[in-house]
Amino acid sequence: MTDRPNTPLLDQVHSPADLKPMSDRQLRQLADELRAETISAVSETGGHLGAGLGVIELTVALHAVFDTPRDRLIWDVSHQCYPHKILTGRRDRIRTLRQKDGLSGFTKRSESPYDPFGAAHSSTSISAALGFTMARELGGAPDPALGDAIAVIGDGAISAGMAFEALNNAGHLGRRLFVILNDNEMSIAPPTGAMSSYLSRLYGEQPLHDLKEAAKGAISLLPPPFQEGAKRARDLLKHATMGGTLFEELGFKYLGPIDGHDLDQLLPVLRAAHDRATGPILLHVLTKKGKGYRFAEDAPDRGHARAKFDVISGKQHKAPSNAPSYTKVFAQALIDEATRDERIVAVTAAMPDGTGLDLFAERFPKRMFDVAIAEQHGVTFCAGLAAGGMKPFCAMYSTFLQRGYDQVVHDVAIQRLPVRFAIDRAGLVGADGATHAGAFDVAYLANLPGFVVMAAADEAELVHMVATAVAHDDGPIAFRFPRGEGVGVEMPERGQPLEIGKGRIIQQGSRVAILSFGARLAEVMKATEALGARGITPTVADARFAKPLDRDLILQLAAGHEALITIEEGAIGGFGSHVAQLLAEEGVFDSGLKYRSMVLPDTFIDQASPRDMYAAAAMNAEDIEARILSLLGVARMGKRA
Repeated sequence: MTDRPNTPLLDQVHSPADLKPMSDRQLRQLADELRAETISAVSETGGHLGAGLGVIELTVALHAVFDTPRDRLIWDVSHQCYPHKILTGRRDRIRTLRQKDGLSGFTKRSESPYDPFGAAHSSTSISAALGFTMARELGGAPDPALGDAIAVIGDGAISAGMAFEALNNAGHLGRRLFVILNDNEMSIAPPTGAMSSYLSRLYGEQPLHDLKEAAKGAISLLPPPFQEGAKRARDLLKHATMGGTLFEELGFKYLGPIDGHDLDQLLPVLRAAHDRATGPILLHVLTKKGKGYRFAEDAPDRGHARAKFDVISGKQHKAPSNAPSYTKVFAQALIDEATRDERIVAVTAAMPDGTGLDLFAERFPKRMFDVAIAEQHGVTFCAGLAAGGMKPFCAMYSTFLQRGYDQVVHDVAIQRLPVRFAIDRAGLVGADGATHAGAFDVAYLANLPGFVVMAAADEAELVHMVATAVAHDDGPIAFRFPRGEGVGVEMPERGQPLEIGKGRIIQQGSRVAILSFGARLAEVMKATEALGARGITPTVADARFAKPLDRDLILQLAAGHEALITIEEGAIGGFGSHVAQLLAEEGVFDSGLKYRSMVLPDTFIDQASPRDMYAAAAMNAEDIEARILSLLGVARMGKRA
């Protein structure tokens, strides 16, 4: 265990109410101690470090000025909520972050009344805050009674269309509402697009010391002694950069930009706004991701997501691996294909590193597009690229592709456009928990006419599926793969296109057949080894395709075995449901076939290690073995049931 920091003031804080009697000087000390405690805790658990360090002073100021939990403080995405959790009665559990039965790495309503709205996807905070605001206006009265709503949203998250929809609606309604724009010039990757450029221009030409002492623009909200200085700052900003104009046109009073690490600025501005605001306010706060910890500040991602690490050296403790990650395999396979086909382009939504497209961009900078946090636009952009004769690969996490589903249906599937969807983080993902699980993509894609849906059983299969997607021009095609390292199989020199809708037999056996779709195949093979010790040798097949199904293979397995089990890393309604539909239509069940489908359970599974999450889902090797024994009527001890 690392040495814990000395935190005499923080030790006295059990709830935000304990900040109220503190002087501004004490609040500055508290911020320093909170930063040290956050670094220490994340060094033991791993997690999202940089985002939290960037909002230390802002977190202290918000809880000191506002009356949480009566005032609803809503963190967008909420990667940055660890300091908030420490100040809101959860410090004693902060070293359980992102672990089984521990604190969530995001805000979570069931965890604390100080988390009024759960979030792990971006750009939802302003909409939720406006909902709380109107609930207050309409007499909603949960316990405690509703107060103000404060949304804290980053410069990356505010680039999404949903945030603008909420700003537009809030400005129209004109009710008292606080939006804090936490502008660190970086979400996970450096932000892209016109909105990022606009925010940069707001402060890029003037040093912060020219804008100190006041609300930087909202003159009417400030005490009289500050108004003349504020007027000069506002004029300076208006003439130099048209500061705040966009937000003011949307109906918000714009304050800023101000230094988000200077409590001498934050506290008076927040107090003035809190005391005098009558309508919607947007406070533009400039922060630095990873602030106060050199190793985070110097990292390319500013310490966004870290494994456990040594506080003194910054060295992360990562387990060595002998196999490449699926993400890297995808990126390298796509680069290889793109060297031979100039029509291949790649698109992602603010996740170039996470999807491996940063590697693609290094090789083909003009053929990679980061559309920012805008999955809807990203999908339709790909549709336009495909209609224009390109071969777009839309690389998104399964959980984020959900945000563009209407566009998948309306703009891609109905028009049968050959967009290639590379779906990363399929299945259960570990410490990020339910919000990031890739549980639903098979179900929501395989029900679309004309869609081809594949899942890679291992990293070699992934290479072949990239090649298959390149070669497929007859409508949309998707392939999914999990987070983490591959299983260590021998890799092909070059991917070979697979025959659409055809699976493969891995092992020939008798009595029971296992039809695997995706990366549970490794666990299936472990289960067959255990079953072999009992004299049971199942037939094992890799489906490869959920749509179109390999009808011949499935009917062959059904006819030649007394039992058939499908297994997939997806929810009810996916691959197994399509197989059941086929078997029912062909009248196979009339012959007495015993059929079972192993899928993720009909519940959201909280964070844990991936293995523990799959144990909770009853989908590890021992669970597969038990299901087969039960289906065959064989007791676990080897006796007939």
